[in-house]
Amino acid sequence: MSHEHNHEHHHEHHHEHGEGGLKHQIILIAVTAVLLAIAVIIEKKCNLATWQLLLVYLVPYLLIGHDTLKEAAEGIAHGDAFDEHFLMAVATIGALCIGFLPGAETAFPEAVFVMLFFQVGELFEGFAEGRSRESIAHLMDIRPDVAHVERDGTHADVNPSEVTVGEVIIVRPGEKVPLDGVVLEGSTSVDTKALTGESVPRELAPEDEILSGCVNLTGAVKVRTVKAFGESTVSRIIELVEHAGERKSRSEAFITRFARIYTPIVVVAALLLAVIPPLLSGNFMQAFPTWLYRALMFLVVSCPCALVISVPLTFFGGIGGASRKGILVKGAGFMDSLAKAGTVVFDKTGTLTHGQFVVDAVHPDTCDAHRLLHLAAHVEHFSTHPVAAALRDAFPEEATDSCVVSDVEELAGMGVRARVGDEVVCVGNPRMMEHVGAAWHDCAHDVGTIIHVAIDGKYAGHIVINDKVKDDSAEAIAKLKELGVKRIEMLTGDRKEVAEHVAESLGLDAYHAELLPAGKVEHLEALLGEKEPGRTLAFVGDGINDAPVLALADIGVAMGGLGSDAALEAADVVVMDDKPSKVALAVRIARRTIGIARQNVIFAIGVKIAVLLLASMGVATLWMAVFADVGVTVLAVLNAMRALKA
Repeated sequence: MSHEHNHEHHHEHHHEHGEGGLKHQIILIAVTAVLLAIAVIIEKKCNLATWQLLLVYLVPYLLIGHDTLKEAAEGIAHGDAFDEHFLMAVATIGALCIGFLPGAETAFPEAVFVMLFFQVGELFEGFAEGRSRESIAHLMDIRPDVAHVERDGTHADVNPSEVTVGEVIIVRPGEKVPLDGVVLEGSTSVDTKALTGESVPRELAPEDEILSGCVNLTGAVKVRTVKAFGESTVSRIIELVEHAGERKSRSEAFITRFARIYTPIVVVAALLLAVIPPLLSGNFMQAFPTWLYRALMFLVVSCPCALVISVPLTFFGGIGGASRKGILVKGAGFMDSLAKAGTVVFDKTGTLTHGQFVVDAVHPDTCDAHRLLHLAAHVEHFSTHPVAAALRDAFPEEATDSCVVSDVEELAGMGVRARVGDEVVCVGNPRMMEHVGAAWHDCAHDVGTIIHVAIDGKYAGHIVINDKVKDDSAEAIAKLKELGVKRIEMLTGDRKEVAEHVAESLGLDAYHAELLPAGKVEHLEALLGEKEPGRTLAFVGDGINDAPVLALADIGVAMGGLGSDAALEAADVVVMDDKPSKVALAVRIARRTIGIARQNVIFAIGVKIAVLLLASMGVATLWMAVFADVGVTVLAVLNAMRALKA
């Protein structure tokens, strides 16, 4: 299609020179403006014949217009003539020729000016595009260049793509982490800003996961790689961003379709406008120059530059602006869907909550709280269960005190029994308590996972363990409601009472608990069937089990871009730093982007129609036509650049 071909051409054009290209363009525009002024002075002062005058004006015209004429010729050669370069070429060549018609005024300066202004529009486009590319390129700064690998006792510096899984690499302070891995030796803090937008550095010790694209700040660490470079976080993110532009938005596709139909109609209409009124007037030769001039003006005005340039640019800016806030939108089309979100469905664990158990409350019966925790942590010392980890975290002194733990045995489906000092301590669920004959009772105050403790067969109390709700989950729900999202629901595989507790504390409209992945899909299908026409459904999740639902929703938002790979692949939007409140921000950015694109379309079409009507009535001059075309383009591009500011 014309524009795509053309714009590809352009992009190459801008890339080749980058900064230099813009400077080159500014110089060309300045020189042309000076030559145009000189030509106008020559026309006023010297009494030249029309053809001599044409030669004077051709110098600035060809200087500024050679690129446009070349693109128009290439377009015709490729068989897709109808684009803005073609329109500009026809209109300006016509304006140059018009002075040779009997009784017509010359319009040389206008012809040069149209080309000049068209180049000014292109300059703005190049500049704005450079800005939005930069804002996406700041993500590219996370691409590492080298990996220091330990091989056979020596260190080799290799390209990260040559490192295999399981090799040991060294990351020195100040370097980017080239591949995902696990810290073997050393401790450090890493800056994850580029990946997650998190401003506070993360502290890492041996056994911790370290992600590619982070910057190592304080200490040198040895890392065992767990993924090949192509699979690492950094490559995946870069790939996502680079492909974002390929998924075209509906509004963008609208422009492409629009131009394909629009340009031929305009060219035919202009031809008819030039020929039919003079034929009807009875004196063809006398009326023809006037109508030809009007037809040319019609052509200049009808050029859809403003739309062609500003709409894709607005989306590009919106995606760039969102990426600065740690939100990756995988394509302009998803901006459309995000802006229309009417239902938002959240997964619980890892999305609204941290997905890590913490001790919420300690309710002792026969001993004090400190002792209850102390004993439970000792008994669970070797268990790999997440609940055991929560107990150990709550009682860190357990690792250093002198208690002797022996005879540890795990009773399947019940819990763990062990001897601590000379007491037999059982830690587990109600079945465990019944098994040892302890008179247990349920927790009257808190909801969560209840861990009961018995000492020598007597009930000692219980500990409440919960998955902690994220700090900004409540804010996320409130902000989405402010934005007019009608339904906010939660789907989870967790127990009903836990889900109810989270849903109530956050003010959700509904929740469904104890669901397997297939159950989530069924619920989502039902919700998709019930949503209002014209509104979309967004699902926000993180884990592997969310991938099918993320793919099914109108728009899938993956949490913590560093969540599961499958979720990342299936999602349309990735929130880089696990913050649910970013979902509301993403909707706001999308709405603003779509709003700006819409303003541009309405403004551009409105001004054009007004000048076209004036032109066909003979009121408008070619200068007005030039403003309608290029002025509108410049204003639309400036407006589009607002989308960059998230």
